[in-house]
Amino acid sequence: MKHNIVVAIDGTSASGKSTNSKLVARGLGFVYVDTGAMYRTLAWYCLQKGVDVSAAKAVGAACRKWKTQLACVEVDGLRCARLLVEGYFPEKEIRTPETAAAVPHVAAVPKVRDWMKKTQRDCIQFGHLVMEGRDIGTNVFPETDYKFYLDATLAERSARRAADGVNENLAARDRRDSERAAAPLMIALGARVINNSNLTSAETSKLLLDDLRARLPAGSFLQ
Repeated sequence: MKHNIVVAIDGTSASGKSTNSKLVARGLGFVYVDTGAMYRTLAWYCLQKGVDVSAAKAVGAACRKWKTQLACVEVDGLRCARLLVEGYFPEKEIRTPETAAAVPHVAAVPKVRDWMKKTQRDCIQFGHLVMEGRDIGTNVFPETDYKFYLDATLAERSARRAADGVNENLAARDRRDSERAAAPLMIALGARVINNSNLTSAETSKLLLDDLRARLPAGSFLQ
């Protein structure tokens, strides 16, 4: 288990992390891990329990007490690591505007990030991973040799959000992510930076897959 491989894909909001991480995981035959969904799940849980998400101590206490477990499930042929709450994965609930608004508050709590780091590292039990997030290469798996940082212009990322029907101030989100005290968003040492402002998902994922197939140990991925 200690020899399992981790591909870390970090980046800004709307930089294509989710889409490309899934494409890369599918292309390699690795397990896909959406760490953002884990923070969203805690945000949803806090809202369900009436926890004030702006109160760091209350959020930290909720994170210590909730009953969770990791599971590896297959979704449309892709193996995905998921964080279950009392056996349940709130797939739709964590994508609501209310949950999205609560996530930055929850994610800024140091105790939460400590808990998430441990839990996310435990996903290695499921095999080789493609893990997307904002601090994978810097904080969760800094030792991995396979680090990428996706980005695009603010205008392009805002257009992508708008196309999805989401109105979000990405400049403010970038600022919060990069300035938070606990595991801020930054480019990991040794990460390959890819600006995909003018690239399709297919083109971006091909860059990632070509790089990885050239460097990964023989026999560790699908041919």
